[in-house]
Amino acid sequence: MSVTVRFAPSPTGRLHIGNARTALINWLYAKANGGRFILRFDDTDTERSREEYVEAIRADLAWLGIVPDEEARQTHRLSRYDEAAEKLKKAARLYPAYETAEELERKRMRQRARRLPPVYDRAALQLSDEDKAALEAEGRQPHWRFLLESEPVAWEDGVRGHQTIDMSSLSDPVLIRENGTFLYTFTSIVDDIDMGVTHIIRGEDHVTNTGVQIGIFRALGVEAPRFAHHNLLVDAKGEALSKRLGSLSIQGLREAGYEPQAVAALAVLIGTSLPVEPVRDISELAEHFDLSAISRSPARFDPAELDGLNARTVHGYSYRDVMGRLAVMGADGGETLWDAVSQNLGKLGDAGYWCATVTGTDIPPLPEDIDLTGDDRTYLKAALAALPPEPWDGETWKAWTDGLKQATGRKGRGLFMPLRVALTGRSSGPEMAALLPLIGNSRTADRLRAHAA
Repeated sequence: MSVTVRFAPSPTGRLHIGNARTALINWLYAKANGGRFILRFDDTDTERSREEYVEAIRADLAWLGIVPDEEARQTHRLSRYDEAAEKLKKAARLYPAYETAEELERKRMRQRARRLPPVYDRAALQLSDEDKAALEAEGRQPHWRFLLESEPVAWEDGVRGHQTIDMSSLSDPVLIRENGTFLYTFTSIVDDIDMGVTHIIRGEDHVTNTGVQIGIFRALGVEAPRFAHHNLLVDAKGEALSKRLGSLSIQGLREAGYEPQAVAALAVLIGTSLPVEPVRDISELAEHFDLSAISRSPARFDPAELDGLNARTVHGYSYRDVMGRLAVMGADGGETLWDAVSQNLGKLGDAGYWCATVTGTDIPPLPEDIDLTGDDRTYLKAALAALPPEPWDGETWKAWTDGLKQATGRKGRGLFMPLRVALTGRSSGPEMAALLPLIGNSRTADRLRAHAA
């Protein structure tokens, strides 16, 4: 069977890391099985949908490395939903109900008071044509409910294994609102049928919806696609992440300087049996990705883990990999500088600091956590006086500091830290043996002189 999957965001906001996880898992599954990935905008909520979000979602997916094989929009398919609804009405599987939201809530409250499940009582099925006409004469418009069958619905979930839903415990779902607009549950199913979707891969928060959706598929005359429900993201403490995603939008992560393949790899690999390792291209994961690797336990998303994975990703770049990006950033100091600093970068953008430090004439300010003492400043004057003549190479730092150690008796942190902070403005960073020749005698002398004063 040819595999077809879909990612169906509503263009009512930006994608966040949880959305990205679903999109990536679908895309990788399609790639691993030689299938198709459909990007489908569920944009029937015309009040909240925005074209700017359509463009933003496209851009976010492209940044992550996802290229859809097909794109569709629900607002282009409204007549098709009307046809499908008429089919269900004629089969007596879609029926009108006239209760207001307040009346339904009172019913639920009475059921709870009697320790009964708050399931819709199907009172609307008892209405005669005269009853319906009278209600409509009052100005009421019906919403339309799908008549569920009472038998349990079972399926083999691609992640969770055998699943069964007791349909008698569920209310007949509303598929059409009073104003005639369709709910996502219905439009999505019609789209999945027409687009030949074979696998629906989504978050486990949709497990309870699956029995209803299988029933609607069957009522429309087709067997449902295969379902797979992946685990959801939680934070490092195990708490729900959904309400704290502002800083974890894909746009926010991109603007924060993370590498797309690091974001994508972590989004996919956390909560699986696969090791979380850097990849040069996210498509590499398709070679060994399988739904069976996804754990049943929640996936813990720790921003610190993203920082670490991003750093390891950057450390794997050669100068040729990044020279164009460095040039655009104004941070291209050449291959020698890249080789000197790359293994100390958390993000590629950090290279800009080291390029400016090596090539600039400004005196780097001291780090906030460092305060040079009077003895340190005297030491910097001695270091200035002991500067070796150029040319400098990779051995110059050792020769210089060995001489200072003998002359001043300093060692360890007391020997190296005042020099590092005076020359770079940082208390940690790349090896000074590699940086010193790049900074050069003139800039080194200017910085020692400024901080010794």
